[in-house]
Amino acid sequence: MATRAPKHFATTALRQLSRRDAPELTIYQYCRLRPRGLHTSARRASKDTTSGAPPPKLPTGRKRLVQARAAPFGLAVGGGLIASVLAYSQLGEEKPKLDSAPPTSTDDRDPSLPRYRLVDVRKHDASSSEPWVAFEDKVYNITDWIAAHPGGDVILRAAGGSIEPYWNIFTIHKAPHVREILQQYLIGFIDMADLGPDGLPAAESIEDPFVSDPIRDPRLITHTAKPRNAEPPNEELDRTFRTPNELFYVRHHMWVPVVEETKAGEHVLTIELPDGDTKEYTLDDLKTKFPAHKVTVALQCSGNRRNDMTRHAGKTNGLQWGVGAISNAVWEGVRLSDILADAGLKVLDATSPTLKGPVTTPTNDQDDANALHVQFTGLEAYGASIPLAKALDPRGDVLLAFGMNGETLPRDHGFPLRAVVPGHVAARSVKWLSKIVVSDEESTSQWQRRDYKSFGPNEGPNPDWDRAPSIQEMPVTSAITGVWVGDCVRRGRVPWMGPTDNSQTTPQQNSSPILDMAAVSKKVGFTPNSTSPAEPPCPSTTPAEPIALQGYAYSGGGRAISRVDVSLDGGKTWDQAELVNDCVGGTNNNNNSENCFGNKSWAWKRWRYTGNLPILSLPTTTPTTTTTSTTTDPTTAAERSSSGCHDRTKPKHCTTVVVKATDDAYNTQPENHRGIYNVRGNLATAWHRVKICPRCTDNGAGRGLTWSTGETYGCGFRKEAEEVREGMRRQGVMAAAAANGNGNGGK
Repeated sequence: MATRAPKHFATTALRQLSRRDAPELTIYQYCRLRPRGLHTSARRASKDTTSGAPPPKLPTGRKRLVQARAAPFGLAVGGGLIASVLAYSQLGEEKPKLDSAPPTSTDDRDPSLPRYRLVDVRKHDASSSEPWVAFEDKVYNITDWIAAHPGGDVILRAAGGSIEPYWNIFTIHKAPHVREILQQYLIGFIDMADLGPDGLPAAESIEDPFVSDPIRDPRLITHTAKPRNAEPPNEELDRTFRTPNELFYVRHHMWVPVVEETKAGEHVLTIELPDGDTKEYTLDDLKTKFPAHKVTVALQCSGNRRNDMTRHAGKTNGLQWGVGAISNAVWEGVRLSDILADAGLKVLDATSPTLKGPVTTPTNDQDDANALHVQFTGLEAYGASIPLAKALDPRGDVLLAFGMNGETLPRDHGFPLRAVVPGHVAARSVKWLSKIVVSDEESTSQWQRRDYKSFGPNEGPNPDWDRAPSIQEMPVTSAITGVWVGDCVRRGRVPWMGPTDNSQTTPQQNSSPILDMAAVSKKVGFTPNSTSPAEPPCPSTTPAEPIALQGYAYSGGGRAISRVDVSLDGGKTWDQAELVNDCVGGTNNNNNSENCFGNKSWAWKRWRYTGNLPILSLPTTTPTTTTTSTTTDPTTAAERSSSGCHDRTKPKHCTTVVVKATDDAYNTQPENHRGIYNVRGNLATAWHRVKICPRCTDNGAGRGLTWSTGETYGCGFRKEAEEVREGMRRQGVMAAAAANGNGNGGK
């Protein structure tokens, strides 16, 4: 029978917990957009001495001890206590310091709360009816929080000891909001007799559960290391229709389970039906007893482009993904509907009337598929569910996959078995699948009931979680992944374009596009200044430079992308991009092609565009001998002019490139993120915008225009490292000037 968590959670804790699952990191460092109270009643020490089952045994393999001492919470990494105590060992037993001399410092902590010795805390381990944990010098009773914790029972592995060693490994939890959640369970303080001179108990050691994680491709952009969450760089993201396995984005909540390859065939999947009957299948059973199928599916995290929402609407809690929390692959496995039928599931015919409300008495021993859910559970305790109707839909293509892009499923992506739910948020495609339960309720896990939901922009950080449905099918979205401007377009250095006809103002499309993004030059693009030497070094306006763009578009529910609109002037005027026909020999991603498998459009759609940028005015400066340095701008106008650059004290004259997609149901993206803002940053699907700015420069061969944006690639762009360095230089000059002005070197 399935083990199910209580239906009623600790409401207040959950409202805060379901929130934030990742670091709030510096935008330009991690967003590779390139265009890339106390407890309600303080509990007294429990006299509970009941012994229970020992904690799970440690897995075999290399061991790494981590010395733990609490790190400052000011490091601010999100993640709720998703896996705050996901470790593999109980804390070592420590003898009580009953005869310790009292410290010389005074105990000026809240006198209304009791003090506990460490020996008392250790009595409240995983076998206790009231588990406790310690953090810094405080004690917390987490009994009411166990059911709500995303990691399920694994949190109990920290019970009876300090939670800090786990947080030093799972650094994702070192965030102020996590401290606020834990604060709700405060019951007292550690006795001064058990605290060292630094006011903390002695440091302890635990095993690092991530020591056996697989080695990842160094090209991946890492948001968190433990657990690993990473996205491919834009120059690799849609370089090919199928994302290479090693570059497929990585989204983990915990460590990667260890399953020996030689014993993978013995991996057991348990199926539980609504009447409680169960049946088990080994991986070898699945491969030999059922027909294999292939489906081409793009999996996308609900937080993809979350950083866009953060920058354009407001603070969001979660991993600050760029545009790379999406990837496309061909999955191979067996249909879930075949397995459920073999296990004995009986449901009403699809033509039967849909029952209203809970199913209390099945008709002819058959259940209504529209009233049931399929709950998936992974080896690492992650859980999620989908409606049974989706699982049984003959055109729904839900797989239990063991292959990916013609290879054995990699460990990072669910080896030896995972669910693949096409058209739905990737959070439902549970990895390392070990159990499936057909139930009259959706999964009770945190990831189903709280994390992956969205709300109105007015609902704030504590919405009514039970009122909002869990995210299933994904909305339409698109993104710009590559930009080229100027000479590189004219010279045919865009990888999917051929040489241009000099008689035309826009480049011609090559009949045989080369999709090799590795061939893209990373040098600074340059537009020579056509004025005579007697003219000012910088023109007053830019020419109508050619531009080339590329990116992807995607819609959930099997809806095909019918159109991608591009604007080069911030949305004032529009044009249409060319949709790449990656499904050779077929249409609409059907199963008659050599790349696209499946009954509906489950894959992403890549697009390409060429055009001409609008003419922009340039803020320029002329040499002068009257301008003097100031503390706000140490460079003189003459210096700025002699360097061939425009006046950086004046605002840039930029344009914004915009993309939006429309699917075959005429769903389209919202114009901005303000109207769809939610504190979780889920479903950030507004128009994707990339600002493009010209600057007059001297590249050593002559003066001209450099086109730049935040962080992108292509021969017309470069990272704005020069401007960053210039800003740092100015700050250094101002700091030195201030220090000299103090006369004492400053502080």
